[in-house]
Amino acid sequence: MRRVAALAALGAALLSTPSHAQDSGGYLYSDSHFHLTNYIQRGLTAAQYVQMMGNTVKRSTLFGIPLQQIWYHPNSGDFAPTYYLQSDASLYYYSFTDAVIATEYLALPPDQRARLDPMITGFNPADMYAPDHIRRVLTIYPGVFTGIGEFSVHKEFVSSKVAGETASLLNPALDKILDFAGEVGLVVILHCDIDVPFAKGNALPIYYTQMRELLLRHPQTTIIWAHTGLGRVVSPEPVQDPGPNGERPPNHLELVDQLLADPQLSHVYFDISWDEVAKYAVTSPETMRRTAQLFDKYPDRFLFGTDNVAPANIEANLRVFHLWDGIFGQVRPETRQAITLGNYERLFDAGRAKVRAWEQANVPG
Repeated sequence: MRRVAALAALGAALLSTPSHAQDSGGYLYSDSHFHLTNYIQRGLTAAQYVQMMGNTVKRSTLFGIPLQQIWYHPNSGDFAPTYYLQSDASLYYYSFTDAVIATEYLALPPDQRARLDPMITGFNPADMYAPDHIRRVLTIYPGVFTGIGEFSVHKEFVSSKVAGETASLLNPALDKILDFAGEVGLVVILHCDIDVPFAKGNALPIYYTQMRELLLRHPQTTIIWAHTGLGRVVSPEPVQDPGPNGERPPNHLELVDQLLADPQLSHVYFDISWDEVAKYAVTSPETMRRTAQLFDKYPDRFLFGTDNVAPANIEANLRVFHLWDGIFGQVRPETRQAITLGNYERLFDAGRAKVRAWEQANVPG
C-alpha cells in the first residue's frame, strides 16, 4: 500500500518545482548515471539528450552499454531481444560503443559539450589488456572522456550471460584498470552487487569484504559504487541468521555507514541511481528516516542518478528523481543540493581537469 501511495503522489510531484530548484538556477539535478544507448546499441543521439535535459538537468554523464545482446535465432526465433532478460543467448563486450559516444559528443557545439561527461565502457574487466583499450580511446579521442564506467563485475542475471571469462573482484585485471584510472584521474563508476541474488542466512553480504579490500587497494582512484551495491533482487536486508552469540548482522545502511566512516576510503562514493534502488529506500517511514540521516551524515559522498537507458522523454527520468522526494524532504537543504548537484560538479570537474592534464602530457600532438 505504501508503494501505491507513493506512486499516486508522483503525478503531483512531477508538476511541482521545489525551492531547491529555485536555489539552483532552476535545475533539479545533475545525472551521475545515464545510458544513451541500450543492449543492442540503439537509443538517443547526444543532441536529442541535451534537448531533453533542457532547464531540468544541469550536467550528465554519457555512456552506452558495454555489452551487446546476441540475437540468436535458434533461441528466440524472429523475436529480436533488446534487453538481457529477453533472451538466454550470450552477451559480449561491444568496444565500438566508445567510438559511438565520442562521435556523438564531438558533433555537439561547445556549450552543449560542457554539460556532458562521456565515460569509457567498452572494455572487459576480466582482460589484462583492458587498460590498453582505455589508453587507446583517450589517445584517439583526446578532450572527450572524463571517466570509465558504468562497468560491471558481479551483476545479477548479467554476469553469467557474458561470453568468456567471468569478471571477478579478485582478478588482477581489475586492479590494473583501477590503477590506470588513478594515474590518469578518470572517475570510475563501478557496478558490483554487494551480494548474490535472493541471498539469505549470511552474516555479511557475499561480495562485501572483497569489494572493501579492492577499494582499499586503490586510494588514489575516485570510485563511485553504483546503486550502493543493490539490485533488482539484491536486497538491502536479506533474511539473515544471528551470529554465534546471537548478535544481529549489520544491515545495508550500516555497512555503507562503516565504509564512509573509514578514513582510508575517503576516495569512495555511492550513487543512488536506478528506481530499483529507490524502491528499497522508501519501503517504510523508518527506512526513509534512516536513509535521510545517512545522507545528512555524509552529504558529500552520495550522487543522484537515474540509470535510465535511452528514455523516450524527460518524464521517465523525473519519475526516478521524484521517488526520492520523501527522503530529500527530510534532509538539510545543503545535503539535497550536494547530492543532486554539488557533488557531481566537484567530482567530475576534478576528473576533467586531471584527464586533460594527463592527455596533454601523454597524447602526441
